Amino acid sequence: MPLAEHLRELRNRLAKAMLAITAVTIVAAFYNQQLMEFLSDPVPKCTKGLGETTGGACAVVAYTDLLSPFTTTVKVSLMAGIVVSSPIWLYQLWAFVAPGLHRHERKYTYYFVAAAVPLFLGGAWLAYTVMPVSMRVLLGITPDGSANILPMDKILDFSVRMVLVFGSAFELPLLLIMLNLTGVVTGSRMLGWWRGVVMGVFVFGAVATPTTDPVGMIALAGPIVILYFIAVGISLLNDRRRARNDPDAALGDDEASDLDLTPESIGAVEPVAPSRALPEQATTERVNGYDDVT
Repeated sequence: MPLAEHLRELRNRLAKAMLAITAVTIVAAFYNQQLMEFLSDPVPKCTKGLGETTGGACAVVAYTDLLSPFTTTVKVSLMAGIVVSSPIWLYQLWAFVAPGLHRHERKYTYYFVAAAVPLFLGGAWLAYTVMPVSMRVLLGITPDGSANILPMDKILDFSVRMVLVFGSAFELPLLLIMLNLTGVVTGSRMLGWWRGVVMGVFVFGAVATPTTDPVGMIALAGPIVILYFIAVGISLLNDRRRARNDPDAALGDDEASDLDLTPESIGAVEPVAPSRALPEQATTERVNGYDDVT
């Protein structure tokens, strides 16, 4: 296709994706109350009012300015529209990219998407499960006699960051498996990295999580370490299968493979048709067994 056709195809795909996101966002706006309750549910709310709160036992969810209810509703509805309509706009993205891929590349893409979606959802579910514990730990630092007032937009930002960090971190083992399938790194090499990887994962969990408590760090780092060793096991099995099918698969570009120099039978000799004689050789007259030209 010429460049203009590609741009026109991209425009149509983007228009369909934006239309789907807009439609779902409008529908989600009618359920903004339920969405707000779902996002603020991990917060330990005070039931007796702001004046009777003590320390970090609970918090009050509040809107800090006049436009905050409206802007928060728009943010929540748009986030719901993007998440719920993701199958549609992801399909539009795939439909635009797929014609340029080879058959084996499409196969790997199917495997990647089939594993990436459950891993991201698992990370998002774990983030939502850990949030109440993290919030209680953070609110517990509040001294007695003080009250916690949490703006709703801050709770929304906190929840989105937790979900994105946990969901994206759960994709790391899948990335390692894809690197192994493409021959970039071997399973034995990944296994040799385990000390550094475990240390790096815990440091990443301490830095990437919005909370500063050890609960969020352990909740993020622990499953990633387990998934890392699962990825190493799958990579080792794939290396063994690759070595069984191709003994020279583990050799580098500058390494020579073993050559089998055992002589083999060449079989029956094939007759070769003689070349066509030259015009001066076409005569049948011979002198002492040779033609006149010789």
